Amino acid sequence: MQKYLNMYELYLKNERKSSANTIQSYKGDISQFIEYLETIGVTDITSVTQANIEAYISHLRSIQRSNSTITRNIASLKSFFKYFTSINVIETNPALTLERVAVEKKLPQVLTSKEVELLLDQPKCVDLKGYRDKAMLELLYATGIRVSELIDLNMRDVNLELGFIKCSSGMKERVVPIYKMAVKSLSDYMETARPLMCPDANQKALFVNFSGQRLTRQGFWKIIKQYAKQIGIENKVTPHTLRHSFAVHLIENGADLHSIKEMLGHSDISSTQVYAQITKNKLTEVYQKFHPRA
Repeated sequence: MQKYLNMYELYLKNERKSSANTIQSYKGDISQFIEYLETIGVTDITSVTQANIEAYISHLRSIQRSNSTITRNIASLKSFFKYFTSINVIETNPALTLERVAVEKKLPQVLTSKEVELLLDQPKCVDLKGYRDKAMLELLYATGIRVSELIDLNMRDVNLELGFIKCSSGMKERVVPIYKMAVKSLSDYMETARPLMCPDANQKALFVNFSGQRLTRQGFWKIIKQYAKQIGIENKVTPHTLRHSFAVHLIENGADLHSIKEMLGHSDISSTQVYAQITKNKLTEVYQKFHPRA
């Protein structure tokens, strides 16, 4: 079964051009499914039945996996078997009729403008780390890019003179403007701190650690949690908090959804509309609280 997992990984990478995070997620789901098949004596992809898959989904429920995790596993299995059906490794897709579990979507948590100001003010430009961290946080809030896109940025993706960055997600590429304060923070980091952190002229990464290597997602996660803890909002901060806050604050100040959709890199407007719902909910709360007859 391992060879099929390897084939599928190459398909995701070379044909679907999936992101590293997507590949890791799908691969992890399928690896666990293969381990389950081995426990019930199924060792070849052509022997997998619909009943095997349904039993696996029941197994996930029995070990109290969340609906969102089960839904993701179903999506992974449907993609996996669809691929091997398309290249005629198997005749009938055993995952074809699987139905996704209904998942209650939670609205993303956002920070207030004041909380964002406090968070962005935490890194102090008194050492190399301060310059770098200030530039990263300012850039995230200025552009709303994903954390994965932030750490994937290269030096050539930044145009300080015109005030924009270019970022990629899979096969998609977009240009996002950045405000003057973020331009200054980036300029200070690129001119003052980065040359000392990374003397290697061949290193393309924009944000690096103290070994001169590209900063990792886990590394950034520790950084933002550290600053959130300093101002008492650690539980409100996730890797995407500034992205969500960016979108909601733009809507609150009159930006249209289609422009925000382009800046966020959403493929469907429905993904952007969730931020309008957050704004609507906040307005309703204010109305109910302050209108004298509410």
